[in-house]
Amino acid sequence: MKKDIHPKDYRLVVFKDMSNDYTFLSKSTVKTRETIVFEDGKEYPLIKLEISHTSHPFYTGKMKLVDTAGRVDKFKSRYQKHIDQKASK
Repeated sequence: MKKDIHPKDYRLVVFKDMSNDYTFLSKSTVKTRETIVFEDGKEYPLIKLEISHTSHPFYTGKMKLVDTAGRVDKFKSRYQKHIDQKASK
């Protein structure tokens, strides 16, 4: 194995699933500017997630569309404009 290819600056970080506000604490090297006070009363760096094991359809068994940014609606509205333009020609 190659030496010195893995990061050495692991620290505790809180990950938060934005679709259901589930939070968990884990080690990571990811950089962030945001912080949060966790259940133990200590302040940790915060990483926001779109989806986690508590909201992913594979783990929950429910087919649920998580669209926090409205991307699907934006796509549908752009595509509808294209169809309307084509129909008017």
